[in-house]
Amino acid sequence: MEANALSAVKKTLLFVDDDAVFCEVMGRALERHGYAVRLANCIDDALVLAEGTQHAVIDLRIGNESGLDLINQLSACQPNLKMVVLTGYASIATAVEAIKLGAHHYLTKPAEAADIVAAFGHEGGMQEVSIEQQPMSVNRLEWEHLQRVLQEHDGNISAAARALGMHRRTLQRKLQKRPARR
Repeated sequence: MEANALSAVKKTLLFVDDDAVFCEVMGRALERHGYAVRLANCIDDALVLAEGTQHAVIDLRIGNESGLDLINQLSACQPNLKMVVLTGYASIATAVEAIKLGAHHYLTKPAEAADIVAAFGHEGGMQEVSIEQQPMSVNRLEWEHLQRVLQEHDGNISAAARALGMHRRTLQRKLQKRPARR
């Protein structure tokens, strides 16, 4: 290939989110940043579209499926794929697990396309991240604890509820709420 043809080749990015409208909007924004974007709204579609991509943005909750499962599957078949998790349900447990499974970075919604592009450029840790002066609120601590116990039980709500000593429906109701900011 000539040098001009090589420069015309765009990096391919897989964007996976169960919200089709959000997918479309972010897909267009990422195309303006120079990516050829493939959109998927479920894990099965994502696995089909992932072949040959260099980058992926994965929602933590894809309908009733876990983005962590997708990260694990993509890491196994494409070890050089740079993945960023983008979620509205951030927790320490899921962030740690996503990185262990092979995610490159972890961002919380709302995020701009520029934030995602910058996340792909980060190598290693960021020591300039500020340390919170205030401890987490009780509501946030509860959310983090529920997420950790759920992760320990591989996403099985019934098993996690038993471990927490609460009714399964109570745990489901608590998990459906958005986490407290702090």
